[in-house]
Amino acid sequence: MADRPAIAFLFNHDAGHQIAHSIGIAAALAERHPRLRTVIVYGSDAIRQEIEKHLTAAQVAALDWQSLALDRRIDRLLGPLNRLFPARRLARLVAGARALRGFAMIVSTERTCLMLKRRWGAAGPAFAYIPHGSGDRNVAYHPALKDFDLMLLSGRKLVDQMVAHGIAPADRCRIIGYPKFDRLAGRAPERFFADDNPVFVYNPHFDPVLSSWYDEGEAVLDWFLAHPHYNLIFAPHVMLFRKKTHLSPEYRKGRRRPDIAERFRDAPNILIDVDSPRLFDMSYTIAADAYIGDVSSQVYEFLYRPRPVFFIDVHSDAAGDAAGPAYEFWRNGPVVASAEELGALLPEWQAIGDRHRAEQVRLMDYTADRSYPRPAAVRGAEAIAGYIRAG
Repeated sequence: MADRPAIAFLFNHDAGHQIAHSIGIAAALAERHPRLRTVIVYGSDAIRQEIEKHLTAAQVAALDWQSLALDRRIDRLLGPLNRLFPARRLARLVAGARALRGFAMIVSTERTCLMLKRRWGAAGPAFAYIPHGSGDRNVAYHPALKDFDLMLLSGRKLVDQMVAHGIAPADRCRIIGYPKFDRLAGRAPERFFADDNPVFVYNPHFDPVLSSWYDEGEAVLDWFLAHPHYNLIFAPHVMLFRKKTHLSPEYRKGRRRPDIAERFRDAPNILIDVDSPRLFDMSYTIAADAYIGDVSSQVYEFLYRPRPVFFIDVHSDAAGDAAGPAYEFWRNGPVVASAEELGALLPEWQAIGDRHRAEQVRLMDYTADRSYPRPAAVRGAEAIAGYIRAG
């Protein structure tokens, strides 16, 4: 079986938040489809360590491993540029292009790798896409995604998005469910506070135009500081505190990110986490009683169980607009324009959640298919194996 078709699962991001969206599929492919060679292609030793946390010892052994790590000197030189654009990611792809060219398929959770697809054209490997989330912003159906040959999508909503925006016809899409949800089977929520007060999670995005943190975040934390009978987990998108200055490629604007004021750090009812794996392993989203956010698709990970959600809109006139909210996921709860408006609603959080429950269930069913007993990872592995057999 030395000539087995090789499938590369590409983990080329500098952070670990995309790993759980595809690593289960890689493990299932290696275990269930031995006629294929499943290779984990990783960008750094730190990312490999994070990947292995998601696997059993047997799964680690069943997979092949290939590093794209840059020479340390080059890695250091790219550091300043990496603060402005994904310089290291691009450099790793260029340096590893020859090795990647030999795969039958490259599976990725981001579109940066498509620079190789455009270079190689139809003579190169097939490229498969697994979204790292199931959101409703236009990045979910970015025009560049047209270059993927196969899309492994969580639910009917994403298929409809791809078709409606001319990204991919339905026959290039496979509905597999949401792979991260496989890890929730039998997992009990953790307790992060000593009391039984309600727990809110605040999950602002990093985009400097769309994120509520830049203008309203401190006021959100101040509200909880002044209301100690509510607990708050401050759990932003993992990329928010990785840079001091953020550029928005979507809006071509940049801003310096505000730091966290010291007065919040010792508050017994506020837990601050800006860099741990809990920001993306669903620890906080399954433990909280209610969610506060803006444009992050993590709201759908919170809505694995329907619960109250609130959104802060700092960039549009969508709040209260008769035409409806700017994003589909804003139908899951109230949309406000400021922390002050949010604070006026929070005492009624349970009743507000009850009013939105039916819509939450509808949107979750549309977003993440859970109608099959098989795990999403198994369905994803079968889709890849079927594509390779048919090819």
